Amino acid sequence: MLPGKLAFVTGAGGGIGRAVCHLMAREGATVVAADLNLNNVESTVADLTGTYAGKGHKSYQLDVSNTESVSSVLKQVFTDYSAPPTVVVNAAGITRDNFMLKMSVEDFESVFNVNVKGTFLVTQTICKELVEKNLSGSIVNIGSIVAQRGNKGQCNYAASKAAVEVFSKTVSLEMARYNIRCNTVLPGFTVTPMTEIIPDKVKEYFKSVIPLNRFAESDEIAEVVTFLASEKSSYITGTSIAVSGGF
Repeated sequence: MLPGKLAFVTGAGGGIGRAVCHLMAREGATVVAADLNLNNVESTVADLTGTYAGKGHKSYQLDVSNTESVSSVLKQVFTDYSAPPTVVVNAAGITRDNFMLKMSVEDFESVFNVNVKGTFLVTQTICKELVEKNLSGSIVNIGSIVAQRGNKGQCNYAASKAAVEVFSKTVSLEMARYNIRCNTVLPGFTVTPMTEIIPDKVKEYFKSVIPLNRFAESDEIAEVVTFLASEKSSYITGTSIAVSGGF
């Protein structure tokens, strides 16, 4: 679905981001993988290089919440590949869960800095380059089903993902004239390092209220992300797709 495409994926060191990298490489893309954890993202690219040799996949250490980091890393990417990525997946995200009455300002702000500011910085920087080079593109941002429902203990995370969803819709309106699409995928509870820390009792409760009675696998989220990144979704923009097992 992505032959010859250059794809930039944040949060590529694990979870959904890593699954997206693998699927996009399988579908013919050259993957530019970025993550704050350098060891993890290097591991992702080592897997890609071993399986899909000769594709030019590279890893970069990136703090999406830091303006200078985003600027310098993407400038290097533009130089290394002599072009900006035309596929962008903002999968970097963190949680700092606590009940609202107990949540610190620092934990509230840190989640917004990564999940919202990080998505903005990467999207803005790459879109500027795409517009300057007169290139079309597809941006896929990772939201969450809790953005539409709220969730106890996640007032910061749920609010940040709601912001990502509305940000994406606005980007789609502004960038449509340049043939740059922007959509959001809303995963439900997914088997990732982020959900591994959830107590078993809580996991079992959520499984019981999910119609499909299980958590998603990261690959199932990656399939929808890759579809939205490809030309198979060429008339889809400003849309949010829930991948939540009916939750």
